[in-house]
Amino acid sequence: MLVCGVEIKGTEAVICLLSFHDGLVSIPDCRSRKIDFNKQNRASDLKYFQSTFRKLMQDYKVELVVVKERPLKGKFAGGALGFKMEAAIQMLEDIDVELMSSAKLKESLKRNPLSVAFSETGLKVFQQTAFEVAYATHMNKHYNLD
Repeated sequence: MLVCGVEIKGTEAVICLLSFHDGLVSIPDCRSRKIDFNKQNRASDLKYFQSTFRKLMQDYKVELVVVKERPLKGKFAGGALGFKMEAAIQMLEDIDVELMSSAKLKESLKRNPLSVAFSETGLKVFQQTAFEVAYATHMNKHYNLD
C-alpha cells in the first residue's frame, strides 16, 4: 500500500510517499516534496491547491493520505490557512484521508523505531515529519494497532 504522509507547515503541505511490502519500507521518487497554498486566501486558490494535491495523489496511485493533526489551541496551534488546507485535503472525495495525532505518532515511533537513520533515506530534512507519519501509519496497519 502506498501512503502519503503530510505535515502542514504555514502555507505548505510537506509530503512523503512511502510503501511497505514484505517487511521492507520503500520511498518512491516523487516530482514534488511540498505543495504550496497561495497566501491571498481566495476560494479559487483553495480549489487550485485541492486539485493540485488530488492530481499528485492520483498520478502516483496513493491509496491513503495521512495528515499530522495540529492542535486547535495552545502554543503549537495551527494558523487559519493551515486549517483550510487540512480541510481541503480531508474533503477529497476519491482519496482516503486520515488524521494522526502527535501522541499517536510518538507512541507508534516509540513502539516501532526506525531501523535506519533519517539522514540515510535521501529525503530532505523538512520532510522528516511527513516521513514519520507515513512510516507510523504503515506500522500501525501492519501490526493492527489502529
